[in-house]
Amino acid sequence: MRAITVLSGGMGGARFLQGLLHGIATRALPGVAPDAEVTVVANTADDLWVHGLKVCPDLDTVMYTLGDGIDPERGWGRREETWSVRTELAEYGVEPTWFGLGDRDVATHLVRTQMLEAGYPLSDVTTALCRRWRPGVRLLPMTDDRVETHVVVADADEPSGRRAIHFQEYWVRLRASVPAEQVIVVGQADATPGPGVLEAIRDADLVVLPPSNPVVSVGTILGVPGVREAVRSTSAPVVGLSPIVGGTHVRGMAAQMLAAIGVEVSAAGVGLHYGARSSGGVLDAWLVDERDAGALPALRAAGLAADAVPLLMTDPDATVAMAAAGLRLLR
Repeated sequence: MRAITVLSGGMGGARFLQGLLHGIATRALPGVAPDAEVTVVANTADDLWVHGLKVCPDLDTVMYTLGDGIDPERGWGRREETWSVRTELAEYGVEPTWFGLGDRDVATHLVRTQMLEAGYPLSDVTTALCRRWRPGVRLLPMTDDRVETHVVVADADEPSGRRAIHFQEYWVRLRASVPAEQVIVVGQADATPGPGVLEAIRDADLVVLPPSNPVVSVGTILGVPGVREAVRSTSAPVVGLSPIVGGTHVRGMAAQMLAAIGVEVSAAGVGLHYGARSSGGVLDAWLVDERDAGALPALRAAGLAADAVPLLMTDPDATVAMAAAGLRLLR
């Protein structure tokens, strides 16, 4: 295998990619060439405009993580960050105060915004930003079009009793502490895949769905018209790794998002939600954690090659072992 395409969200996908690149470099992945190239199709439905700046959280998390600039404790934003701009904006009373941009991070958003306003598409901007960070992958936005995830929550002050808020407000301000009643991806139906996205899936030797959020990360990528069809029709095998371990997410809010779309919060629930390509889904193989081994009969009955292995990405070697287990499933 020389061409691997990964459909990725932010933190979970970025950590998986770290391990994948480590496995390629150390020749620890069976059947993968030491010069294999990795293409990342990244979720952009988390994107938002803040203080006049275009912020792309998942693109930046992948870029910073693989470029060794991420804050390792937070898992997002820049290492050794300072917050003078955020403090000054708060002193002026400028909203939103709940979404803070670090001083170093602001530089990235300034460059991105200037290029976008000059007429460059997001895909070209991302390529330009990656020239600095050298992430070791080809990083592609899922689309150049504006797509935003919104979450519907209860609000007694609204006539309808409900209110739609941007996904980032649900995650950052509310910390996913209230039930999500519905997930709405604004602009998705009219979006087109970004340059190179369909080709990266079509021409891959392997397609991977990492342990990213299946609804608001991988799900939004698959929801761009043409992407799901490309995954279904590619000649490459497609393997996924469960983000649900022992009945809940490891980090993030996959449980809340799955509940909002009526999918069981379990390793089996997510695997069956993606579905087997043999019956119209997007997967050939699905890895679950060893704590969820009881899900294997149902997954196999649905047409998926499935196995149970440790799925906690505690270090790059553990992630390499996960990736290697996925490759073994495809034999």
